Amino acid sequence: MPSLTRRMRTWIPRSPEQRGWALLAPGGVWLLAFFLVPLLIMLAYSLMPRGIYGGVVPGLTFEHYARFFDPVYLTVVQRTFMWSLGCTLFCLLLGYPVAYAIAHAGSRWRNRLLLLVILPLWTSFLVRTFALIFLMRDTGLINTWLMKAGIIDEPLVILYTPVAVMAGLVYGFLPFMILPIYASLERLDRSLLEAAEMLGASPRARFIRVTLPLSLPGIMAGCVLVFIPALGSFLTPDLLGGAKQLMIGNLVQNQFTAARNWPFGAAASFIVMALVLAAVLVYLGTRDRREVALR
Repeated sequence: MPSLTRRMRTWIPRSPEQRGWALLAPGGVWLLAFFLVPLLIMLAYSLMPRGIYGGVVPGLTFEHYARFFDPVYLTVVQRTFMWSLGCTLFCLLLGYPVAYAIAHAGSRWRNRLLLLVILPLWTSFLVRTFALIFLMRDTGLINTWLMKAGIIDEPLVILYTPVAVMAGLVYGFLPFMILPIYASLERLDRSLLEAAEMLGASPRARFIRVTLPLSLPGIMAGCVLVFIPALGSFLTPDLLGGAKQLMIGNLVQNQFTAARNWPFGAAASFIVMALVLAAVLVYLGTRDRREVALR
């Protein structure tokens, strides 16, 4: 027993560096097993020829990457980027005023308003998407109310249109824009606003020259948190847009399911991953340049 105790003591990390590696070990093993290994498998599949009945066969080819640059698929990529940028812009325009109002609300209302922002996240995204279908279909609540109010004579075609897809994307990712901006505004030093007011700055000037620049980290974080998930979204365009509103996520899903073209689906996934990585690097570079400028 004493020898076993001595052996166990030798495994206990003593230096801060050893403790750091010991804390990183569980998460590192998890990422290695469930992220890096599947990623390498997909990379191998993307470079292998497709089998006659699906799957892959041994070999090496780059045809799947070359096929992705066909005008048909580039149109899907362009649509995906435009919708993702539009979703990010709409979320910013809608989310900033909400975050500003919550940050300046009294302590009694602040937690309640934050709860209303977070509350939709407690429900399955699939359930919320089906709820939007019931709202926007021909016999849904929107058309029913508009017809009862006498505004329209026949139902509007909302479902299975780009408007429905954009509404679903904005509804799904709006909380991810509000929360980072709120965190930036909530930490804002109020004495800076008071100093600007004492120097004669109007409310508009205080917002443009003090509040908005200091909330830029939250704005940039919110844009990244909205843009990247919107780029890979496939459930919203599939349910709200039908077969006519295809995004890159739907393309990848179809290749792995109906088309059974795993190599092309893997190649498309890696190309999208490279585009997302480029967006993240642009964000990090912009953030670093801003921090250097502030110093």
